[in-house]
Amino acid sequence: MIDETAEEIADMQTHSSSVVAVKAARALLELTERDYPSVEEYLRTLERNSNALRRANPSHASLHNTQHEIVQTVRDADPDDLQAALDLTSETVNDVVERVETGKRRAAAAAADLLVDDDTLLTHDYSTTVLSALARAIDDGATFTVYVTEARPRYLGRKMARRLAEFPEIETHLLVDSAAGHVLPDCDRVVVGMDCVVDEVLYNRVGTYPIAATATDVGVPVTAIGSAAKVVDGGFAFENEERAASEVMLEPAEGFEIDNPAYDATPTRLLDSVVTDEGVRDV
Repeated sequence: MIDETAEEIADMQTHSSSVVAVKAARALLELTERDYPSVEEYLRTLERNSNALRRANPSHASLHNTQHEIVQTVRDADPDDLQAALDLTSETVNDVVERVETGKRRAAAAAADLLVDDDTLLTHDYSTTVLSALARAIDDGATFTVYVTEARPRYLGRKMARRLAEFPEIETHLLVDSAAGHVLPDCDRVVVGMDCVVDEVLYNRVGTYPIAATATDVGVPVTAIGSAAKVVDGGFAFENEERAASEVMLEPAEGFEIDNPAYDATPTRLLDSVVTDEGVRDV
């Protein structure tokens, strides 16, 4: 079951990192239903399976953070007996899942306060937290014009545009990533999600960096939104993913290589603010 979940996580390319973290955390509950000869054997099994889940997607900081927290919480408690270890694992998993899901809601609420009625926004990629922030602002009576970039790889911007088009209060436009500079002078703010923020660098869907750089050049503030679980101060090394060449071109490449990275690195100095469930942080 854990191996199957790890394989599924490795294939979850269109899901947010928070969804991946929650799925991985819940997968560990399966371990609490097995028999073990000792507490130490259970702890070794927990750590081994947690490492397998982390390796399934090394680019997701929230996956790394939540898995590390679960294992360390159980180990540091030094449980006296097996049942205590199993109970603590279940309790910690449930606490972590609740915090991640609550964190997304709180981050969306905090970001909604930054969105002004009748703003023209630009967003990139597909972010459930950005969607939630817009929905909250609309509930408060706001309307928006939103430009959505196509967001390769996997064209996730199209998924975002379809979701935004469900709101009559949003005038939605879809455009290719390279056209962002054409509309940015008419925008009031860029709003993006985040895969993670590590050591003052935002890692997000490839194309975020040139959008942020162009927005800074034309004086448009850039806001990144996500759960605090995605912000890492240390102990995590981001690993980019190279997507399939067929996502760029279906016919064989003859005489040249096709590069298709999933993420890029945006210095937080190009951002106006980072919004998490802990509030708004100006950068």
